[in-house]
Amino acid sequence: MRRDPFDELGETLDELNAAFGGGERRAPPADVADTGEAYEVRLDLPGYDREAIDVELDARTLRVRAERDTDRSVTERYVTRERRHEAVERAVTLPGDVQEAGASATHENGVLTVRLPKDGPSEEHIAVE
Repeated sequence: MRRDPFDELGETLDELNAAFGGGERRAPPADVADTGEAYEVRLDLPGYDREAIDVELDARTLRVRAERDTDRSVTERYVTRERRHEAVERAVTLPGDVQEAGASATHENGVLTVRLPKDGPSEEHIAVE
């Protein structure tokens, strides 16, 4: 299987961003499963608070964004400090149409699971439980 050139570009941009001290933005890995009745999308988001995760559905595209900051009020003197602002974003195109009614999202043990019932296009903001 051939490697996606956009993955390579994203990795290169992450490396450049890290080298120049910027906050990282990367795409979390995603799995899309077809359960027959729905599509289930699972993304790894360890260390992100539920309130900092934004999930949107627009027709057949699921968009997930999450951000976190380290505590900047700490007065310790660091020898090395690599943990800063971090943001992730991922858009997943679903293989078929879905409906907004019954869509749900949960975030447990660092894994976001979004369940989207099949049938009909939709545009909806999904609350993460």
